[in-house]
Amino acid sequence: MSQELHRSVLLREAVDALVTEPDDFYIDGTFGRGGHSAAILERLGPGGHLLAVDKDPQAIEYARRHFGTDSRFSIWHGSFADMDRAAGEHAGQVRGILLDLGVSSPQLDRAERGFSFMRDGPLDMRMDTSRGISAAHWVNTEAEAEMARVFREYGEERFARRMATAIVRRRAERPFVRTLDLAQVVKAANPAWEKGKHPATRVFQAIRIHINGELDDLQSALEKSLALLAPGGRLVIISFHSLEDRLVKRFIRAQERGPLLPRGLPVMHNQIARSLRSVGKALKATAFEAEDNQRSRSAVMRTAEKLGGD
Repeated sequence: MSQELHRSVLLREAVDALVTEPDDFYIDGTFGRGGHSAAILERLGPGGHLLAVDKDPQAIEYARRHFGTDSRFSIWHGSFADMDRAAGEHAGQVRGILLDLGVSSPQLDRAERGFSFMRDGPLDMRMDTSRGISAAHWVNTEAEAEMARVFREYGEERFARRMATAIVRRRAERPFVRTLDLAQVVKAANPAWEKGKHPATRVFQAIRIHINGELDDLQSALEKSLALLAPGGRLVIISFHSLEDRLVKRFIRAQERGPLLPRGLPVMHNQIARSLRSVGKALKATAFEAEDNQRSRSAVMRTAEKLGGD
């Protein structure tokens, strides 16, 4: 696979759900290598505009190189948690927001980014390589109990304590600097391998989520989307693991339900302030896409529409 190649998951489904007005303003909060952005631009008219956002400096460089000549496109370097800053005067006027929460193929496939337990490279895992601490710094300095908590909560790893103990014991001899070194220690500490899954999968996921603040960023982005979207605007989110999808599902349900009011309060059903409504059911990749692109197999797409207006 080419290092620049990234096959966007649920591409047609996401763009169909997102773009309802071709001459309006949209946000792609996770540009990656521009698969969804390119498809969105194909749907936009001459009066439309797409603001893309990404943490990764390499993604920003790619966007400027490949999309910079399109006047309907702009790119902003930062987290989608801060997309309200990026949107500026368009706050409250955004017709659609797309968040594809997966790690891009170039990030996974480039050993020097340190995301993969299958390729040897520096133990980094930062999506934004211009700031924050690396995975190496974290595993070499974090307390054992906190490390175990991260593995358990963000990786749903049942042997979290055992793996944290193994890492702490090994780093006392020499620090971790390479991905395969860490993967081997975790692999040896895992007493029950899951069929078809590398024994370090959950630990690497947990470290990546933690050092990049992925769930905190997602929660912030969800909350800010309510103020960014115009009435009738769409929020489309593609998740790749249960922690993300659970957070998204609960958020949409809470906004559909409205505020929890004291029992017996004389409020009619139609007087409850609701912010979103679900659009259709959660979608998964087709059997054909899942066979063609293994990374799409765990994807779940949810769509919600902003309520309000006249």
